[in-house]
Amino acid sequence: MEITNFIQNCVSKYFTIKSVYREPKTFYFIVYDYNREKFLQLVRDLDKIGYLPFIDEFEENYKINIVKKPEHGESNVHTNAILFLVTIISTVFAGYVLGGNILDGIAFSIAILAIIGTHETAHFFAARKHGVKATLPYFIPSPFMTGTMGAVINVKSAIPDKNALFDLGVSGPIAGIIITIPVLIIGIYLSHITLAQPGSLIFVPPLLVDIVSYFVAPQVPAGYILHIHPVAFAGWVGIIVTMLNLMPVAFLDGGHISRSLFNEKNHLYISIAGIIITLYFQWYMMAGIMAFFMLLMFRKHPGALDNVSKLSKNRKILAILTLVIFILCLSPAPQIV
Repeated sequence: MEITNFIQNCVSKYFTIKSVYREPKTFYFIVYDYNREKFLQLVRDLDKIGYLPFIDEFEENYKINIVKKPEHGESNVHTNAILFLVTIISTVFAGYVLGGNILDGIAFSIAILAIIGTHETAHFFAARKHGVKATLPYFIPSPFMTGTMGAVINVKSAIPDKNALFDLGVSGPIAGIIITIPVLIIGIYLSHITLAQPGSLIFVPPLLVDIVSYFVAPQVPAGYILHIHPVAFAGWVGIIVTMLNLMPVAFLDGGHISRSLFNEKNHLYISIAGIIITLYFQWYMMAGIMAFFMLLMFRKHPGALDNVSKLSKNRKILAILTLVIFILCLSPAPQIV
């Protein structure tokens, strides 16, 4: 009771309290007013005693939820390093299988790790920009044809506001696609035209690949196909990774973006729709695996600590650009001819 009284005193110092709700698993306040600077000060005060406030609009007033600050262990950079080394080996082997020689394997590894590494590093620096604690990327090796299932960073502190939440979500896909395009161009230049054989696996290109190919790909005669180099395949994987991460579901990058634009209930509905669509259109293994992870991470997204502050105009424009990138990255299933 002493700690709840202390928290109530902290809240009343900055806001006019309308009502207080104390339940076994819920502790929140309804307040009349909102002030960004006062809320930030409340965050600092409660952080000292191990609690976090979340503020959101509630009917004609505002609701401040109080939660205990989650505990996070210390990061171990040795784990990051070991996983990175194993992923280098697995991607070199995957590239070797795809291209038939070790040089192709090394080229594929460099290309795909550059895309994934840039994606996650952008998340890391976006977190640092907003004072959010985050680990270095954890690369995930895989025995499947790509040699990796991507990488993740672990966010270890609360996200302050909608702008920060949006930046954390959008930074990775934007940075990743910027690297993917030159990788794709290089890969197409390294590819060669070959006679189409029955049973060949044809990667039907997304719009982004069509656009790039229009400028750099050679003319392919009827009955022939462009046999893509492992580096081009890495570019295609980068596009698929960007597309899947931009799905507006749960805690994916697109989920963070969606949560910064919509309230908790609408974000939940969008997440459910995204999972259903992904499960229905799981054309290839990566989409199926991503659908599985979506189900594992599916739960309500609390959003930022401050869910009342508005997203900046420039970020709303960037959200539209991100939607365009998502559409350009939509990829049909590979076909066998």
